[in-house]
Amino acid sequence: MKATSFFILLGITLFSFSITSCNGGASSAPTFCDTTCSNDTIRFVGSHQSAPLVSISMKNCLPDTIQWNHAGMDSYTKTGFLYLIEQSVRINKNFITAKFKDNSYVWVLFNDCLTGRGFQLKLPYDKTEKFAIRSSGINSFDPKFSIAEQLIVNTDRGNIYVEDAFTGKKAMMTFGEKIPIDYDLIHDHLDSVHITDTRIWVRFKSKNKWVEKEKNIVLE
Repeated sequence: MKATSFFILLGITLFSFSITSCNGGASSAPTFCDTTCSNDTIRFVGSHQSAPLVSISMKNCLPDTIQWNHAGMDSYTKTGFLYLIEQSVRINKNFITAKFKDNSYVWVLFNDCLTGRGFQLKLPYDKTEKFAIRSSGINSFDPKFSIAEQLIVNTDRGNIYVEDAFTGKKAMMTFGEKIPIDYDLIHDHLDSVHITDTRIWVRFKSKNKWVEKEKNIVLE
């Protein structure tokens, strides 16, 4: 009887483990956004008459290639997504946006679905101009980050920078110290922000204590 009971118990345990494994485990860490596999191309088109566009093609559930062009260009600009940002990310079409400055350039903002890390790409349509890449973006996809629609915001751990996506005008506020922010775990040190074109407000951790700081700004 003891041997029979042991094997019955073992069978139940193995069955339970199998169910847990198939479902990813009840204790799986939550992700910033849905990581359900999709290989559909993500595409944005601007309102300028030359129809500037930017698109991201997917492969094996991951962003594979990004390209941008408009009707007035003789060819499109195309590069590998991993080559551009130098790290693998998972993206979701509901957590990515594009802000077009006519047919001069486009800002592409998105968050990694696994970590919530914010990324910002400035892609010029003039091939002689350099593109910009930021992996410390503070994007409004995060519900604790309230940011005016036209603004691009990022941090270098010592300061917070604000830029108007369409005029290029800028402002900044210093934390007054170097904050040891891990951009993959940004809320460990940067709790929340509220930013408009006239004011920056931030709640951040300073020497293990949460503090608030604000500044009136003028974009210039």
